[in-house]
Amino acid sequence: MDVLYLLVGWLAAFAVIAGIGLAAGVRVVTQYEKGVVFRLGRVRAVREPGMRLLIPGVDKMQKVSMQVITMPVPAQEGITRDNVTVRVDAVVYFRVIDPMRALIEVQDYLFAVAQVAQTSLRSIIGKSELDDLLSNREQLNKGLELMIDSPAINWGVHIDRVEIKDVALPDALKRSMSRQAEAERERRARIISAEGELQASEKLAAAAANMAHAPAALQLRFLETVVQVAAEKNSTLVLPFPVELLRFLERSGRAPAPAAGSETAPEQPAAEPSALEPAALGELMAALAQPGIREALAALEQPGAQAKTNAAGGPGRGEESA
Repeated sequence: MDVLYLLVGWLAAFAVIAGIGLAAGVRVVTQYEKGVVFRLGRVRAVREPGMRLLIPGVDKMQKVSMQVITMPVPAQEGITRDNVTVRVDAVVYFRVIDPMRALIEVQDYLFAVAQVAQTSLRSIIGKSELDDLLSNREQLNKGLELMIDSPAINWGVHIDRVEIKDVALPDALKRSMSRQAEAERERRARIISAEGELQASEKLAAAAANMAHAPAALQLRFLETVVQVAAEKNSTLVLPFPVELLRFLERSGRAPAPAAGSETAPEQPAAEPSALEPAALGELMAALAQPGIREALAALEQPGAQAKTNAAGGPGRGEESA
């Protein structure tokens, strides 16, 4: 009976020790991780996510995250190809594709990727110009991604993408670029204004040619301008000389040209003005019948106006007769 109790005790102790050892060898690998098992210092296998059993004291597991890692690259100061000092920072997105090589080929793949990203960023700054850094970032991002991915692929790391975040420029350069942009905008404004003036002059020349063929259009335009001025401003317009009278005087002052083949007559003294035709006389009377002309003639018929005219213009009738 004592032997039976002793055997049961030994079995219970062995079961407890086996349970403790089994619990010590249980590992849980999450969904976004993979476990690399080292048995006595050598890589044994890569465990998938789930609960895994290890031999206590013999196996050792290291977990590697398979998620995309976002690593900011500190701002790097460099000189571009056109000798401009700038500070550029970026961000790198990468993930581990081979956990065994990420643990064996490099001591710390996170630190290694960070250092490669910084050196590659400095190199890309020195190979680029300022305009490329400001406006052609897509090509620079692709070049920077290739430069970082070339050594990282040997570490079991894949670079998904690289983005340049910000380009810090000196204050003096910012002011120069601002003045340049302002001058460019001023140049565009002047060119557009000059093109508008050119088009307006062409249209005005065409309008003047049309009005030369139709003189009545100029008079209609003149009357329309008078109406617009009277509507916009409360002012009085004085028209001392009607347009119809000017045209009548112009027609009456024209002399007939000599006929072809006729001999030139000797110069004769100016003849007395002939009598006006009935049609021309009607036009003259219609022009003189306008209100402005009537008022001007009434003002000239007053004795005071005639005296002022004689005093301002020269000798009077008495002096002329003398």
